[in-house]
Amino acid sequence: MKKKTAKYRRILLKLSGEALGGEQGIGICPEAVHDMARQVQEVRDLGVQVVIVIGGGNIFRGLSGSERGIERATGDYMGMLATIINSLALQDALEKQGVATRVQSAITMHQVAEPFIRRRAVRHLEKNRVVIFGGGTGNPYFSTDTAAALRANEIGAEVILKATKVDGIYDSDPKKNPKAKRYSQVSYQEALFKRLKVMDSTAFSLCQDNKMPIIVFDLFKSHNLRKVVMGEKVGTLVTG
Repeated sequence: MKKKTAKYRRILLKLSGEALGGEQGIGICPEAVHDMARQVQEVRDLGVQVVIVIGGGNIFRGLSGSERGIERATGDYMGMLATIINSLALQDALEKQGVATRVQSAITMHQVAEPFIRRRAVRHLEKNRVVIFGGGTGNPYFSTDTAAALRANEIGAEVILKATKVDGIYDSDPKKNPKAKRYSQVSYQEALFKRLKVMDSTAFSLCQDNKMPIIVFDLFKSHNLRKVVMGEKVGTLVTG
């Protein structure tokens, strides 16, 4: 019997900061972080090269800070530092699973992370290491969604896997509308026209311009990441 192989060779996994906060979405929940690490290990063991971009919303969100009086650029830098904290937490969990991991930061901080260097990141992947990109793009006014779209294209990922708490993209909020329709596949144009909240407009434009497919799926169901990587019909595919 022929052994099934993964559909993708190199993926970018986009995690929200809230995902590390568990049910509450605040702070760092060790159980949630270790569950993520186990799922990443599962796909890494299939021979898939994995890069990860993490948000910082469980600790601090720059936009929320600016609404409370913090200068926007300052708030965004604070949010970038929050993503580094999350990156280190996930790195620790992965290495406890025996998965070699490197954190690269868009903000220079040699004591805790390597600087982002594209060729070095690719070399880590070729050596079967997981690479976590922290610090967003290193610039205020850009989200970690934009960082994910940018890094995915830079390192030659085949797909962006956007992990959420729902099983795909709906035409309305499924938590508020029990009759909300879930899409199995949607085009970039349709997602923009219907204002389906896939990513922010800058990130989405980068994906559309470079024909980078996005799969939105529920990471909190066991083995879902593996199912996506194996090509099973999980979540919603956004493509041209």
